[in-house]
Amino acid sequence: MTPARDTPPPPASRALILGSTSRYRHELLSRLRVPFQAVAPDVDETPQTGERPADLALRLALAKARDVARRHPQAVVIGSDQVADLQGEPLGKPGTHERAVAQLRRMRGQTVVFQTALAVVCEATGFEQSDIAAVRVVFRDLDDDEIEHYLRAEQPYDCAGSAKSEGLGIALLERIDNDDPTALVGLPLIRTCHMIRAAGVKVL
Repeated sequence: MTPARDTPPPPASRALILGSTSRYRHELLSRLRVPFQAVAPDVDETPQTGERPADLALRLALAKARDVARRHPQAVVIGSDQVADLQGEPLGKPGTHERAVAQLRRMRGQTVVFQTALAVVCEATGFEQSDIAAVRVVFRDLDDDEIEHYLRAEQPYDCAGSAKSEGLGIALLERIDNDDPTALVGLPLIRTCHMIRAAGVKVL
């Protein structure tokens, strides 16, 4: 009879923090079933003069992760940001119904690139990685009644580009081209898994 062997304990996993108060990112990260806490970053999100949408998204994702990591140096911190790119012009969260109407009118019949940036930082180990998932979205040639009906139904005023593809917003679109189906919602989970594993967080 083969003697029983002690099973070695799994490697220690660093604490994980989501540097965001976004309910969309919270829901996405919860899918991984890895314990985490959410901490609000203190970052000025004002675009710099002439800053390209992808550069803006990356800068803010890193700034959010670094800000929270300074306060929680032993943890692995995720920062993320999304900017809608309409022909090189950044479109952020509309905030109001009127601004959302204006955004969707500008985007109808257009291809918009949603630049979703991700950064993972652990101050204690010096770990820092960042990447961006670009999602190309072709909007239908929407009429004003469709825009109004959609906004009244879903009120996506806290979403970059005024649309939630995981809900009724999918009816606004002709096509989505991307390599990570979660990137458009706000957190590219394929890249997230890769980065947090490299930083010391056990996923599986």
